[in-house]
Amino acid sequence: MDIHRCRFVSYNPQAINALAFSHPPSADLAGRGIPTLRLAIGRANGDIEIWNPMRGAWFQETVMRGGKDRSIEGLAWTLDPQEDGPENVKLPGKLRLFSIGYSAAVTEWDLENGRPLRHSSGNYGEIWCLAAQPRWQAPKGKTGPAEGEYTGQHLAAGCADGSIVILSTADNDLKFQRLMRPSTKRARVLSVTFQNRHTIVAGYADSSIRLFDIRTGSQLRTISLGKGPTGGPKELLVWSVKCLPDGTIVSGDSAGEIRFWDAKNYSLVQRIQGHLADTLDVAVSSNGDTVISGGADQRTVVYRKKDGEKGDKKGRWAEIMHRRYHTHDVKTFAVYETKDISIAVSGGPDATPIVLPLREFGKEHHRKLSSLPQIPQLTSAPSARLVMSFWDREVSLFRVSRGPASPNENIDGQRHRLVGKVLIQGEENISSAMLSSDGKTLAVATVGEIKLFSLRRRKGDEKGALRIQKIDVPSTLSNEGARLVTISPDGRWLSVVRPNSEIYMARIQPSSTSADKTQVVPHFAKLKRATRHVRHEKASHGSLGDYERTIRSIVFSDDSQLLATGDISGCVDTWALSTAKDSTNGTAKAKESSESDDDSSDDEDEDVEIEGERWSIAAAESPIPRMKSGVTLMSFRPKAAPTQQTLTNGTQQAGQDRLMVLTSEHQLVEFSARDGTLSEWSRRNPKAYLPAEFRGVKDRAMGCMWDLFEGRERLWLYGASWLWMFDLLQDFPSPEQVEAGATSTEEGKTAVQLAKAAKRKREALEDDEEERRKHNTGAGDRIQQSKMDVHFGTKVRKIVGSDESQGEWVALDKERTRVPGEDDDAYEYDDAFAATNESTLARLRRGDGAAPETATPQKGSRKGADKTPKKQVDGANGASAQPARRWWHTYKYRDILGIAPLNTLSGDGSDDQGPMGHLEVAVVERPMWDVELPGRYVKDHE
Repeated sequence: MDIHRCRFVSYNPQAINALAFSHPPSADLAGRGIPTLRLAIGRANGDIEIWNPMRGAWFQETVMRGGKDRSIEGLAWTLDPQEDGPENVKLPGKLRLFSIGYSAAVTEWDLENGRPLRHSSGNYGEIWCLAAQPRWQAPKGKTGPAEGEYTGQHLAAGCADGSIVILSTADNDLKFQRLMRPSTKRARVLSVTFQNRHTIVAGYADSSIRLFDIRTGSQLRTISLGKGPTGGPKELLVWSVKCLPDGTIVSGDSAGEIRFWDAKNYSLVQRIQGHLADTLDVAVSSNGDTVISGGADQRTVVYRKKDGEKGDKKGRWAEIMHRRYHTHDVKTFAVYETKDISIAVSGGPDATPIVLPLREFGKEHHRKLSSLPQIPQLTSAPSARLVMSFWDREVSLFRVSRGPASPNENIDGQRHRLVGKVLIQGEENISSAMLSSDGKTLAVATVGEIKLFSLRRRKGDEKGALRIQKIDVPSTLSNEGARLVTISPDGRWLSVVRPNSEIYMARIQPSSTSADKTQVVPHFAKLKRATRHVRHEKASHGSLGDYERTIRSIVFSDDSQLLATGDISGCVDTWALSTAKDSTNGTAKAKESSESDDDSSDDEDEDVEIEGERWSIAAAESPIPRMKSGVTLMSFRPKAAPTQQTLTNGTQQAGQDRLMVLTSEHQLVEFSARDGTLSEWSRRNPKAYLPAEFRGVKDRAMGCMWDLFEGRERLWLYGASWLWMFDLLQDFPSPEQVEAGATSTEEGKTAVQLAKAAKRKREALEDDEEERRKHNTGAGDRIQQSKMDVHFGTKVRKIVGSDESQGEWVALDKERTRVPGEDDDAYEYDDAFAATNESTLARLRRGDGAAPETATPQKGSRKGADKTPKKQVDGANGASAQPARRWWHTYKYRDILGIAPLNTLSGDGSDDQGPMGHLEVAVVERPMWDVELPGRYVKDHE
């Protein structure tokens, strides 16, 4: 594979200003999270990213786009009260997301449509902070609320004029309820939190903390922090206030201090100088024994409460450790905890989310998530060697020149050139953009509008600049916007996924001559999705509505005859294109867009025909079953050359409707799109047979490419920091073959003996792996004792009496005992029984029973990736004595924005296809050291 390493795309990751989990931390909750748990990340360009923690997989499900001069400065989730369902069943309330950003309005977001749902503004100042009321809990001895008591969650917004606004979320609305303002001077409200459901704690810019009762609107107390440090401003800025479970108030101010205030008399209990600059945010653990702070000095500091001396009931807080995970300010935190999970996520101007262990801070590694989008904002037109990228309201088109044919040949000038740029009018950021395979059509969509452009090369322009012309799009198709747009490989169809995940197909009529313009047929068809069973969550989990049916991926087959979509819940739908039998004069029945909005249109049995062609559900009788996790990416296997079309057991591969699906758990499954059944390759290679290294990759996959040159059939996958190759003409080795491969050549051992030896070895490895991971609380794996900076031994010797020979080593880190049925709320994705059945069936399909192969597969590694000769990676015939690789991977690339193919898959060696027999791609990297970041606090010694 020929690789161009490119860094010409100037995509700038945006600063993280707000973080919020959809559920509050709870040390009493069993398991490792709940199915509806989500993390919202608010960025400086107005985008809100929704992440699914997934037991540490951290899958970016969707991005709700912002717009011009918008910024997310605060986020808050609420849970509506439970509703009465049929047969006295309590239905879960709806989870709702709210944001603020440099305005006097609070915005509620529609998660299902990915756009703002409603705004609430009034005659008060600019809102600086936002907090949600704690969830209602039944008092001891009572089972329900008092008469007239609201069990939902109100919102508190702090304003620049010193007022605090209470907004009601009752009746699925957002209404003004009360305004509270101190009687003295009007200083800015910089932070706000709830001490309990009725008491608000607010930090001001005048060295004070004030408490209010939201029921009466009265001010309860004013706490003064005193004057600022000598040589600085007199008034301190209280950037953050939080409350411990016992009511103790914790504040962080512009002097870099952390202060603890008594819950009853509001006196100062303790103050700690934790930072060299402003303390910007403070977070607390669910049980109240740990506090974490972040500041403008890039430090993340953890404090623990130590038991007091004899006679002293109150303990003292002390800093136990600090680290610099961020290169700039640590601006915001979000905390989530259960009995098994304890994490804090931090963010700031460096745009990179950091996942930290909270309960096991210093004993477990941290986790750094990618600052780049997990859905690549990059596509290419291989035949024209064009690469398109988009961000905010701008689209850039680059032409990548061909490299030297041999290592001794030099190339003069620049290898890439900017040949076109499109600036979208309006205020909405681009949600999706697509470049056709031939590079002649560009589709751009926001949540409010769809635009098409025709691209032509300017005559006589040596630099290859493009002439960009707008194509008229029917207003009925354009005005409602889109979440995703894609163009079929033959350029005849435009697929539009509305913000509400409805799918429409529009027909594109390319221009026959240079004088004609490309047109879009004014009629378009709405595609029906297969009916799926609704997942019912527990009432305490809350409901996300139809959010999980949000389509994340849409793809055409190579011949433009099939279309597939995949959503966040794991559902895959496919459609096939057919010629209508009853077409007349080239045009048959068509449905106007106005009819598509009619409710009766959903009940129509007939599929809509456009220009004598019809899209219909491909696997109506047996749709593709729901995956166990969300769909990350999909791709149809392209048509391969007629040579080398058999698997290692001689099975013939047939059909070009095979759809490869990769889930967020990195489960690789291939289906027949027309009948919904597993392909022969997928039957023989279940998830348990995938390489352990691939299943253990933490960064989720972003995209894929196919390499079908010279009879090869390889799938290349890539993530933000890795590149992986699978040879689909070879079966993956079974776990027994991998583990017993080293001894499989020994004489005198039967297949049964080898299988038993492999099983014993596997059980030992699983025990070691379980020992290493059992203390993982949601961030990175556990740090080895030898690599800890400060640590104590994990075991002590317990001796009773004077006989030391009877001493017993006792572990200090006791594992929590498991109670049957206690962890029902945990994610249990890996079903051991199902995995065993899949492995047994796969061995039967291969016809090899339980016998391992004699050859051990070659595994790629980071070191081997950099030193492996090109002909070994490509597997050229006769180029190497080593057997062809079944898989190969590397981590040599960092911060991958996307990978774009630069030649087609025909490999015929023609002049515009590049070197014969090699896939040519452009790896577009965007490392953070190339990103322009704002200034930061610099210490004296720097």
